Amino acid sequence: MDERVEKWLYDVRIAIEEIDGYFRNIEKDFLQFRENQMLKRAIERNLEIIGEAVNRILSKDPEIPINNARKIVNLRNFVIHSYDTLSDENIWAIIINNLPELKKDIDKLI
Repeated sequence: MDERVEKWLYDVRIAIEEIDGYFRNIEKDFLQFRENQMLKRAIERNLEIIGEAVNRILSKDPEIPINNARKIVNLRNFVIHSYDTLSDENIWAIIINNLPELKKDIDKLI
């Protein structure tokens, strides 16, 4: 594996671990998430990093087996360019439903 691709895979993993880490001392509760502006912004930033890293990975290896890779990049673009229409519900659904699966994909590749 190209060492740049491996570095970007680790960037994704670290960003996911950071998001998971935000919930070590607080309950993983949507209502608390929705009310915590700093938490939301930190998670959004990590989603941007994940999307950018996946974009770079795809540019180097378009056939890499990351489920929904294109959607991950599209999410990054949406967070950056359409920040004013982000839905807390959608971000929460990604945290709960999609990040655990992405972490599995990344761990297999690493």
